[in-house]
Amino acid sequence: MASLISRRGLLTGMALAAPALLVGCDRLGASPSFRDLVLSTGETLAYRTHRLFASNTLAREFDPSQLSPTFRTNGNTQPRSADYRAHQAEGFANWRLEVGGLVQAPRAYSLADLRSLPARTQITRHDCVEGWSAIGKWTGVPLRTILDTVRLRADARFIVFHCADDFGGKPYYESIDLVDAFHPQTILAYGMNDGNLAVGHGAPLRLRVERQLGYKQAKFVMGIEAVASLLPIAGGRGGFWEDDGSYDWYAGI
Repeated sequence: MASLISRRGLLTGMALAAPALLVGCDRLGASPSFRDLVLSTGETLAYRTHRLFASNTLAREFDPSQLSPTFRTNGNTQPRSADYRAHQAEGFANWRLEVGGLVQAPRAYSLADLRSLPARTQITRHDCVEGWSAIGKWTGVPLRTILDTVRLRADARFIVFHCADDFGGKPYYESIDLVDAFHPQTILAYGMNDGNLAVGHGAPLRLRVERQLGYKQAKFVMGIEAVASLLPIAGGRGGFWEDDGSYDWYAGI
């Protein structure tokens, strides 16, 4: 007799088989080293489950009529960096996105360069770890387009996003693995709700990695770095809040 298996039921069953499941399921070496990240058992299980069964699934996209009338800002809404404020005063005319690290052809992109590339627009729901959600329309260049252009080296395993804002003097940063980096809905957004991205929402550029919680959507992106390990970067756990111990590195939904 056929039966439907709920996502919760599937995860429960998998938890019982975790030792067997977790062995050797990194895809082609592209997923992170969990020895490096020192993830909790539950986080590791969630990550591996998503990679086994949902690596290529798309986040739900919505109709324009479903856009939230208000999309609140959160986190930092105005970087204190003098460099950022100078770019802001110039309308980001001389701003550049620096892309480097373990790549064969590092380069810098102006905002005009990014806008000239094939764009993707998607209407998705932003789910904040604090418990609120909002639906917004995002336009930007797929991250995979940038990574294909700079050509990752074989030893690259993570993509790190360096940002203009800080908390208590510590620069904000985030990171994702290559599976999420090459996902079609992972974009570098310069537009929101048919207008330019506002400063409060991360202008001139923010990450949208739609299958993860809101704190992974790094704002005020100034640089992108391909790396082999997260251990040498800041606190070594892949992001500002992760280093702080507040949130997990993998925030899949």
